[in-house]
This record gives sequence, C-alpha cells and structure tokens, in this order.
Amino acid sequence: MNGKKCDGSPKPKMKPTSEVVKEEEEDAEILESEKMVSEEPFDLDELLPVIGEFGRYQKLLLWLICLPACIPCGFCAFNQLFMTDVPEQYWCRVPELENFTADERKMYAIPMIENDGVESYSKCSRYAVDWKEILNYSDVDDGFAPNSSWPTEPCLDGWEYNKTVVQSSIVIDFNLVCDYDIYPTLGLVALNTGGPVGVYLFGLLNDRTGRRISYFSCLATLLLGSFITAASTSFWMWAFSRVIVGLTIPAVYQIPFIIALELVGPNYRSFVTVMTCTFYTFGIMMLAGVTYLIRDWVELTLYTSVPFLLYFLYLLVMPESPRWLLMKGKLEEALQILETMARVNGKQLPDSFRKRLQQRVLAEKSRTTKRTETSIGAFDLCKTPNMRLKTILITLNWFANETVYLGLSYYGPSLGENQYLSFFLSSLVEIPSYIICWIIMDRWGRRWPMCLLMILSGISCIVTVVLSEDAVTETLILYLLSKSMISASFLIIYPFAGELYPTQVRGVGIGTSSYIGGLGLIVIPFITYLGKDNLRLPLVIMGCVSVLGGFTGLRLPETLHHRLPQTLEEGELFGQDWTFDECFRCIPIKKSPVGSYENLSHDPSDTALELNAAVPINASTYATGSGSCSTERTPLEIARIRRQSMKRLVRQASTMDTQKTKDGAMQLTYWF
Repeated sequence: MNGKKCDGSPKPKMKPTSEVVKEEEEDAEILESEKMVSEEPFDLDELLPVIGEFGRYQKLLLWLICLPACIPCGFCAFNQLFMTDVPEQYWCRVPELENFTADERKMYAIPMIENDGVESYSKCSRYAVDWKEILNYSDVDDGFAPNSSWPTEPCLDGWEYNKTVVQSSIVIDFNLVCDYDIYPTLGLVALNTGGPVGVYLFGLLNDRTGRRISYFSCLATLLLGSFITAASTSFWMWAFSRVIVGLTIPAVYQIPFIIALELVGPNYRSFVTVMTCTFYTFGIMMLAGVTYLIRDWVELTLYTSVPFLLYFLYLLVMPESPRWLLMKGKLEEALQILETMARVNGKQLPDSFRKRLQQRVLAEKSRTTKRTETSIGAFDLCKTPNMRLKTILITLNWFANETVYLGLSYYGPSLGENQYLSFFLSSLVEIPSYIICWIIMDRWGRRWPMCLLMILSGISCIVTVVLSEDAVTETLILYLLSKSMISASFLIIYPFAGELYPTQVRGVGIGTSSYIGGLGLIVIPFITYLGKDNLRLPLVIMGCVSVLGGFTGLRLPETLHHRLPQTLEEGELFGQDWTFDECFRCIPIKKSPVGSYENLSHDPSDTALELNAAVPINASTYATGSGSCSTERTPLEIARIRRQSMKRLVRQASTMDTQKTKDGAMQLTYWF
C-alpha cells in the first residue's frame, strides 16, 4: 500500500481518535441545544433588542394609549367617597310643621341632647306628640315652647338636611343616617368585593380572547356600572351598581399595563411600572378637582365616566399583544404588528425570525403528543419549611401594604379642614415617593427600604393619638408622611415578591399573595367607619398593621446581588442561611459576580461566565463531523442558544413583571 486509493487519489488524512470524539461531543451538544430551542416557546424578549426595546413605537403606544387608559380606574375607584358626603346638620322631618321655618321646626319638634358638655339638637329623634292637636290648642305666635318631658321617637318620616356645604349625596337622597349610617361603608365593601372576582373573570377573558377585547369589555362594564349608579333610585340599586364597577377595578388599570409590559424590553419594565403608577395617581389628583367643581353626586358620576366613551376610539389604533398572538399561534397577525413596530422604530425584522416562527407554528400544529408537565399549585409553596415561612411573610406584607395604602386613601377626605384639598394632597405625595423608591431599591435593596418605610409609615399614624383634638394641621401632615411612605413600600412589594418566589412558581406565588392580600380591602371600610366616633382610631389601627408588617418583613432574605431561585428546591435553599444580623444590614453585600441577565445578553463578547465553553457556537461558523461544512448563525439564533447556558442565572437589576403563563404571556394580578 502506498497511501493512495485504488483510483489513484490520495487517502484523506485521518484525524486522531480524541479529536473525532471531541467533535462528536460538540455536535451532540449543538443538536441538543437546537432541540431544546425548538421545544421551548419563543421568547419575544430576545427579538426586542433587534427591533427596538423602547423605540418610537413603544413610546407612542405608552404615552398616547396605555398610560391614559389607566385613568378611569382612579376616577371610578374613589369618586364613591364623594357620593357619600354626610351633611354636618340634619334632624327629623315632621310633616305637620312644614309651614314653619327650619329653625322653628327644630326648636319645636327636636329635643336637645348633651354631647361632650355641649348641647345640640338631636339628629336621630323627635318628640312623639300629636302636632295637629297641639297646633289647634296652642298659640304658637305667643311664644310656644316644647316640654322637655315629652316622649321621643325615631325619625319615622325621614330627615331634613342643611345643604349649605353638602348639596347632594346618596346620604341625603336615600336617608343614610342614624341607624343607616353604616350603609355608605357597605357600598365601599360592595365595590371592593367585585375586585377579586373581576380580576379572575377578566383574567380568563384576557388569556382567551386577547388584550384588546378584554380591555374594551372591561371598559364597557365600567361604564355600564357607572350609568346604573347615576340612575339609582334606592340604596340597594346603587350598591349593586358599585359591585359592577368593582368588577373592573383594578382590571381596567392592569390590562393596558400588561400591554405596555409585553411590548417593551425587560430593561424598561421598571420605568413602565413607575409611569403607570404615576398616571394612575395623576388620575386621582384630577378627580379631586372634578369633585370640587361638581357637587351633585349624579352629575359627578356622569362627569367621571361619560368622557371615557371616547376611549373606544382606541379600537382603531390599539394593537393586540404580539406575545398573546404568538401564544395562540396567530402567526400572520403577530408578524404584522412586529413589522409595524420595527418599521416605526427604524429597524428591520430579521428574516431568521420569520423562518423560525413559521417552523415553530408548523411544528405545534403537527405535534400529536404534548409534553406532560407537573402541575404546581399554591399548596406546593407550603410543603417545605423555608418556602412556607417566606410565603406567609410575603402574603402578610402584601396584606399590610395593600390594606394600609387603600385605607389611608379612603381616609384622606376625613382629615384637614377641606376634604378636597386633603384628598388632592394625599395623592400628590405619592409622586415623589415613586421616584425615590425607583432610585433606592436598586442601590439599597428591597427588604430594608420596604420594611423601614412600612415602620415609619405606621409610626407616623400612631403618634397622631398624642395630638390634641384641635391639632388638625399637624394630624394632616403626619397622615401625608405616612401615605407617602406606604405608597413607596407598596411599589416595592411587587418586584420583591416576584424575586423571592422561584421562577417555577412565580405566577402562582404572586397570584396567591395578591389575592389573599386583597381580602384586606373588604375589611378596611369598616376600619375607616370607626373614625365616625374617634377620628384618630383608624389611623392607629392602620399604623399598627403597617409596623407589624414592617418588622416581620425583616425576616425575609434580601434579593439584590443574589442569584435568585429557579425551582422549588432552590427556593427552599434560598435564604435558609438567614441570620439575625441581616436585620441590621441596610445595604446588601454584593455576592453575585455577574451583572444582570440583560447585561449578559447585550454583551456577546462577555466571557465572565465562560459561555463559550458551555455552548461552543458563539462564533459565526461551526464545523460538523462530516467535513468542512459551515453554517452561519444569526444574532437571534446565537441569543437563543446562549440562553440555554444561562438557565440558572437571573436578573439582578429590578424588573417589575406581572405573573406569566408558561408560554410567556402576562396575566392579571390583584394589585393597584
């Protein structure tokens, strides 16, 4: 043999066995990576850096559609506070004395009572006498005076009201005073009872029919409830209408929020969240001005709802979420929206994305068997001791934040000398708290800012008990400080809870904690009702709840600069080494040597994690075992395969997401 084949051509040079084995292993890794890529749902977050994470398209959508769409929630969640204004002076109506002046009717028919050493006319009783007989046999013009020994009775014919300040309210129209004074509180309970039900129902609609249909159905339900409110002729009809309105709160706020989150890149979701909260607060501030100008409760209902009929014009411009379309396999519609997004942003949709997406849709349609996945529910959060403790503490803190925030919002008009100004200021103080919170939580962590703000907010409420009764301004200032701090704390609890729950159960965990925490909204109207007899008692109760939540939150582990858990097993280990000393560490220690998930994916040359070793195809070509064949990979494909080596890594910078399905589509959460 002379090193040639039979036909005279030279034999190919044989590679050493070790090189052949190495190439085969690399090929196997490549094929395994490609198999994993083809089996998992496409993540739109990988495409957004190519066509624009926060370009002109997203900015127009955010500023002109999504943020304004949040305003109806603030209007309709709090306009009810001003429908139930109670006049300072009211007394029993006596039909037989209607020919006399109001002062004379009170003097003749209403007994005097002593309250805190001050005598005043009774609001809930009248003399039980036969006025026809008395008027026939008495000369009223000669100085008639009632006899204080006469028997009394309840107001059987309703009440008269001094309408100098409060000109119109359901209290006046439906006589909700004395034995019926708790009815306005029941109206708030009715409003808040509809919330969890609405989030569930519109959440189903959101996932099955899309964001557009869900939002406009929610808006139509809100307007229907508002119109029934304006047409109400009895308290129970009015209360029923508030349940209908409550079904849309906070769903009517969360659906445009989800649309915005799904269309921007992960790096901008914190900004979108803060801006959404800010616009929601601007809506409440605008409501303070509307209520000051409109004093009739029926007109107020219409002025705070009818203008939102114009929002149905958004049907012409509001896009469907491409994430939802991809999840439902509606390829052409999703591509059309993504092409528009890329064009407006001055980018180009990669052809590789079209091809891969078409392959995936075809694969999904032809697949006859689906992978079986273990269903994970809320009870799985409580099977192990550390996860059980963290779940309880997260839920307790969510309950405390949501209850105190909304309780203070409800109580604002009761404080100060002008209810409209107090309500406006209570909304205004939220704006700087959001901005400050946004800055500090990525520097000082989540746990200490949240807990410290809750504790200080509670203390500000509790110390009002030592103030004198006439310290109106001082009480208002402490209240505003408390409202500002609890607003910032409430903003932190959402991303903090999302980081504490493992990725595997994040949606279930956030959904469970937010629903249980939302039950406090049904209780809080009864707490604010206690202020009828003692103005500071509700503040003390809410302050104690806030302080308790703040101290218990210190037991939670910090998440900033940590690699966060992905599975339930990792979640059980995360924070298991917690020590009491961590309660006194304000600024967390950097334990993770890497930056954020997004920073890694935006820096293809980063070798800090030796991604090239994990997936040896970050170059433009690779060699197959069959010869010199080379295949060029696009940046999108590299990003997808690179992701396989980062399964155990997570974002370190705060990213505020809502809960998601396994396909990446975002879901509603009971949070506002």
